[in-house]
Amino acid sequence: MRTLPIFFFSAGFLISCSSVRTVDFETPVDTSDKQITFQERQVYFQEDLGLVVDNTFDGARLNGIEKLNDSTIKAIIRPENEPINSSPYYAFKIASNTPKKVYVSLEYPKGHAHRYVPKVKKPTEEWEALDPSKTFIMDSLVTLELLLDKEPTLIAAQELQTSEQVKEWYHDLSSDKGYVRAYIYGTSKMGRELPVLDIYHGGKANKPIIVLLTRQHPPEVTGFFAFKAFLETVLDDSELSKAFLDTHRILAFPMLNPDGVDLGHWRHNAGGVDTNRDWSKYRQPEIRQTVEFIEEQLKNDGARLLLGLDFHSTYKDVFYTNTSQEGSALPHFEKDWFSALGENIPDYKVNESSGNSTKPVSKGWFLKRHGAVGITYEIGDNTPRDRIRTIGRVSAQEMMKILRSNTNLN
Repeated sequence: MRTLPIFFFSAGFLISCSSVRTVDFETPVDTSDKQITFQERQVYFQEDLGLVVDNTFDGARLNGIEKLNDSTIKAIIRPENEPINSSPYYAFKIASNTPKKVYVSLEYPKGHAHRYVPKVKKPTEEWEALDPSKTFIMDSLVTLELLLDKEPTLIAAQELQTSEQVKEWYHDLSSDKGYVRAYIYGTSKMGRELPVLDIYHGGKANKPIIVLLTRQHPPEVTGFFAFKAFLETVLDDSELSKAFLDTHRILAFPMLNPDGVDLGHWRHNAGGVDTNRDWSKYRQPEIRQTVEFIEEQLKNDGARLLLGLDFHSTYKDVFYTNTSQEGSALPHFEKDWFSALGENIPDYKVNESSGNSTKPVSKGWFLKRHGAVGITYEIGDNTPRDRIRTIGRVSAQEMMKILRSNTNLN
């Protein structure tokens, strides 16, 4: 197995296209830096209860602990800053010096409701959702009943998918595929790598481009799981995949907000900003460099951007689309794609929510800036993981079929 080469773009690349065209939206959003509060990374020793609690790993979120009684501790969970989307994220390890039942109360700030079903993991085991009968919710205090021992138990709102874990995944996925080119096209506010996978067969000149994005919002890992299944299908070397990559090019961005992911943020990047509100003025480095990279590829290779899919998570499966398709390269794509998904995914009904993008989000940028179809591809927080893989796989297959058909017609 060969090692996947990583190519770094020089500073000259970034400077050369620093004046990319901005896009106006009806409802502007101030995406200049906002102050954030960093959690203190430490190992907490609760000697009275014989507990050790740890938040010293990437993706952790824990702002302090307190003893409440002889069987209960409070885990204080705070966001990076406010105002913020009400989606409290938490992740920490906990162990006990003797086997026993312990209660952990998660305390969120007032006004923030519990969102994520707790997931638990032992070092040598797989992630599992905590038994619902072991979770007790009262206002902004959520109490978990846990059986602990000396081996640390990882408790998290969603399965951890840190920047390093994502890097390992795409290296493994692409290590023996010469048509996958991995680039580090920039760095985050705190200096973490921003990777892209540039995927095509043969030459790239004039090939239409499809952009795949994910992890703008750190906890939204179900969207990332769909992105994984989607991309793995594009790279499965089937006859469909081979034919598609002969005529089309994929730019896949697997980690748009690595600072927020590794810092355990609820929503924002290290600039305290929702990056999916920055697709207008590009004030945050992650979005600015992503836009610069996309624009440079289109310019250099005489290509057109056809489709942009931005993978997220929310409370249920839903596709957010643009109602207006004025100037779209593929005005019938959504209708054809959603029809194919309904026909080819067992017991599946497409949930589309259509509305023009008044705020500067990616789906609006794809359409307004490039006349491309823009879709926010949302997966439910609790959608079964095997179901996500099926949805991701079939949606990739049907996308390739439709775009291949359009190419053949032309």
